[in-house]
Amino acid sequence: MVRSSQLLHPAHTPAPLREAATVLLLRDGSHGLEVLMTRRSTTASFAPGAFVFPGGGVDAADAQSHALASRRSSQSDAHLTEAIAAIRESFEELGILLARHADGRWADTSDIAALNRKAPFAAQCEARGLQLAADQVFVLAHWITDRDLPRRFNVPFLVARMPEGQTPVADEFEQFEPVWVRPSDALARHEAGQFFIIFPTIRTLERLVTWQTVDEVLAACAATEEPLWTSCPRAGWLAGQEVRYMEHEPPFGELALVCPDGQLLHHLDWQNQQPVSLLKNVQRLTAPNPGVMTGPGTNSYLVGDPHTGFIAIDPGPADAEHLERLWRAAGGNIRFIVCTHSHPDHSPGAKPLQLMCDSPPPILGLASRPSARAHSQFTPERELQDGERLVLERAGVTHTLRVMHTPGHAANHLCLVLEEDGLLFSGDHVLNGSTTVIDPPDGHMGDYLNSLDMLAAACEHDGIEFILPAHGHVLGHARQAITQLKAHRLKREAKIAAAMQAMPHGTLQQWVEHAYADVPPRLWPVAARSLQAHVDHIRETLQA
Repeated sequence: MVRSSQLLHPAHTPAPLREAATVLLLRDGSHGLEVLMTRRSTTASFAPGAFVFPGGGVDAADAQSHALASRRSSQSDAHLTEAIAAIRESFEELGILLARHADGRWADTSDIAALNRKAPFAAQCEARGLQLAADQVFVLAHWITDRDLPRRFNVPFLVARMPEGQTPVADEFEQFEPVWVRPSDALARHEAGQFFIIFPTIRTLERLVTWQTVDEVLAACAATEEPLWTSCPRAGWLAGQEVRYMEHEPPFGELALVCPDGQLLHHLDWQNQQPVSLLKNVQRLTAPNPGVMTGPGTNSYLVGDPHTGFIAIDPGPADAEHLERLWRAAGGNIRFIVCTHSHPDHSPGAKPLQLMCDSPPPILGLASRPSARAHSQFTPERELQDGERLVLERAGVTHTLRVMHTPGHAANHLCLVLEEDGLLFSGDHVLNGSTTVIDPPDGHMGDYLNSLDMLAAACEHDGIEFILPAHGHVLGHARQAITQLKAHRLKREAKIAAAMQAMPHGTLQQWVEHAYADVPPRLWPVAARSLQAHVDHIRETLQA
C-alpha cells in the first residue's frame, strides 16, 4: 500500500452513498432493440436536464414489501428490494406498472388509472390485488457514483421488458419527455450535442448496442444474479476537458494512484516537456520517441526525493533534451541509474546522463546476452543480483527498490519493486494499452510466462497494487492485470496452435493471418515476431 506520507494531495472524504435503483425498460422496435429514456428536470439536484433511465432512491417501504412481490428462487433479498424500488419509481415517474393480477394478467390502463402516483405504492397495489413483477426484473450492472461528485449513489441498473399495452406518461415534475430510442441513436444524438446523457448512461448504452433483442439482454442477465459489470469511475483532465474512465480503461489506475480519494486534479495528457509527479517520491518523464512500438514514448522514472537523492530508471534513448530534463527534475542528485533491459529506447541514455552528474552514479542492470540484436548491446558497470536492494535513506525516510530478474521480453530484463509503497516498475514486461513483443532469440515466451508468474506472486506477497510500465499510464489492480495478461497470451497461443494444426505445412505469414485476424494487418509484421516465440514455446512444450 502506498504510504500516505507520499501522496501528492491531502486526504479527501467522498460524499456518502445513497441507495438507489434504476431500471432500463426495453422493447423490440421495428429497427431493433429500444430503451425508454426520459429527461430530468432542469432544476434537479443531480444530472439536471440529462436524459436518463427511470429510477430513484430505495425507500424503507421497498424492503417491507417483499410479500407483495413475485421473485425468482435465486433472487436475493437485496436484489428483490432493488427491483421493488425500480418498479415503484417507474410508476411514480412514468406511470409504468410492472405488476400482475392473481390470474397472471398484466396490469392494464384501468389499473394504472386507479392508482395515485403520489400515494403509498405497495399498499395500493395490494388493495387492487396486484403482485409486483419483481421476478421479471434482472440485474444488468452496478454503478457507484464517482468519488469527486457532491451527490453519490450506490445504484444497480436493472432491466425489464416493457409491459404491452402501457404508455409512458411523465410526471412533469421529476421527469419529462419520455422517448423510446435505440442505444446507437441515443449515443449518436449525444455526440451531436442533441441528447445530453451522463457517463454511466453512455457506458450502459454502449454495452446495450451489442444486443439485438430484449430476449438477448434478459438471457444474458438471467444467466447470473450478479451484475455484468460494476464500476465506480474516476475523473481527470485531458486536453483541458474533464474525462471519466471505468476500471478496465487505461488511465484508471493512474488516477487511482495519484488521486485515491477521487480528487479531480490529475492531467493525463502525454507530453515530454515536464516531469509528471505520481507520488511525492515518484516522477515520470516521457521521452519524445512515440511510435508503434513505444506508444506515447518511453517512460523514464525518478524514485526518491531531494533529501535522499534519486534513482533514475530507464533513462531512455540518447536524446540530449530529454536527459537534460530528467537531470534537472532530479536536481542533478542521481544516486543510481538502472536500465530494465538493453533495448535502444531504454538504455542508450544511461552513459550521457551519468556524465551530466557531478558525482557520477553507477549504471546498473544486466548485460545484454549473446542473443541480443546488435542495436541492443548494453554493459552495466555492475550487474544487479536477483533480490538485491537499492536503498535511498535520509532523516528516517527510506525508498527501497528490490530487483527481480524477469527474462522473456529480453534475456536481460529486470523489474523493480518499490517496497515501501507497493509499486512495480515493470519495464517492457507489462505495458498499458498493448502487449509487449517477444522477439526470439533474445525474447523467449516460456521465460516470459514464468516471469509473469513470479510477478503475480510478488504482487500477492508484497501487497503490490500498481504497475508503472515503460510505456503507457500506471496500471491498477496489479495482480489482476498480470493474471489477465497471461490469460491473453495463452489464448493467443491456443489460436496459434489451432492454426498450426489446421495448416501443418503453412508459412509463418499464413499462421499470422489466421491467429491474428483480430489485429490490423499493418501490425502483422510485428505480430509475426511474437508468433515465432509462441511457435517455439509450443514445440518446446510438446518435446518436454
